[in-house]
Amino acid sequence: MPFLIDGYNLLRVIQRSETTALLDEAGLIRILTEYLRRLRGRGQIIFDGIGPPDKTGLGGFRNLDVFFSGSVLDADTVIEEKIQSNTAPRSLIVVSSDRRLVAAARRRKAVSIRSEVFWESVCKRLEKEPPRPEPKEKRQGISQSETQQWLKLFGLNS
Repeated sequence: MPFLIDGYNLLRVIQRSETTALLDEAGLIRILTEYLRRLRGRGQIIFDGIGPPDKTGLGGFRNLDVFFSGSVLDADTVIEEKIQSNTAPRSLIVVSSDRRLVAAARRRKAVSIRSEVFWESVCKRLEKEPPRPEPKEKRQGISQSETQQWLKLFGLNS
């Protein structure tokens, strides 16, 4: 399910907590990218305005697209338009505590998650150790030279 995230709404919720008060847009994006990677999910985060002058840390991620609403529109309007134009709105997860966006998601039968609840979910997921990848030998088997070494070690070499 793709996520549509109200960037500053989520960031303000996070910044109210003492431990992450200094988190900025780039830090939030890095955290969300890791969260989505572990979920094998995709998302879009939309911020109000034109964003910081230096946007080098805000893009180039496979699973999270970063948007700024620009100087004419606000993020809520952009998110509403994305909900409205989505061809499969029931598969969307809208992350915002804004009543306007919660209502827009409900109208299109998209899932709506309050920013506080979503952030708790992110923190819990990231606290868990990521699964370790299986060794390639598990699927491919060991090499011929390794086989010979084991045969020799157990005295099975003929």
